[in-house]
Amino acid sequence: MPETFWTVRWPDGAEEKLYSPSSVVAELFIPGQSYPISDFLNRARIAMERASNRVERKYGFACSSAMAQLDRIETKVATLPDHDGAEIACLHITQ
Repeated sequence: MPETFWTVRWPDGAEEKLYSPSSVVAELFIPGQSYPISDFLNRARIAMERASNRVERKYGFACSSAMAQLDRIETKVATLPDHDGAEIACLHITQ
């Protein structure tokens, strides 16, 4: 269960390095691919929940880091202007 970092570009052009305790993000995101905001958020929720569940199965407790990362993503998305066609790009995924 290698920890994984993934870099995204928000619609405003800012780039941010995100964290996952599991490589599950590579199952849901493709480097170089852009996602409509709602699709990105849905995929991020699935990824972080799966990552936390994997940690729980292995260590007996949910991963607070995955849930904290999801909270930061949701907070960021809530601040984005609601533009038609706005997308979030997955730039890199590294383990």
